Amino acid sequence: MSLRSPLGRIKGLGIAHEGVGHWWVHRLGSLALVPLTIWFVASLVSLAGADYFAMREWMGSPVVAGLLIMLIVAMFHHASMSLGVVIEDYVHNEAAKIASLIAVKAATVVLSLIGVLSVLSVLFGR
Repeated sequence: MSLRSPLGRIKGLGIAHEGVGHWWVHRLGSLALVPLTIWFVASLVSLAGADYFAMREWMGSPVVAGLLIMLIVAMFHHASMSLGVVIEDYVHNEAAKIASLIAVKAATVVLSLIGVLSVLSVLFGR
């Protein structure tokens, strides 16, 4: 016996009409963040004590820049989704909920763009 409606079974959607897509994207993002974070921390540990020019040279590598951009995008996307779920679950005033969701989305987009543009400026020598 299923608690889902016939239409819900066909579309694969739950009561929130989002299905499992949000859940899968969140889990895959988490999975992507594990090796990227391990790589980033290990890289910073290996560069401990390096001067400014050594860090710029490290960041100027196309592989490192690509991995940094992937880390930044994955991290801010994951943060945006996570904070959105918390806001949707715990903020009960509809106006405050919408304002908070917009603020979180805007902040994560702006911060991720700043991070990506910073990496690209180092990569292309600006």
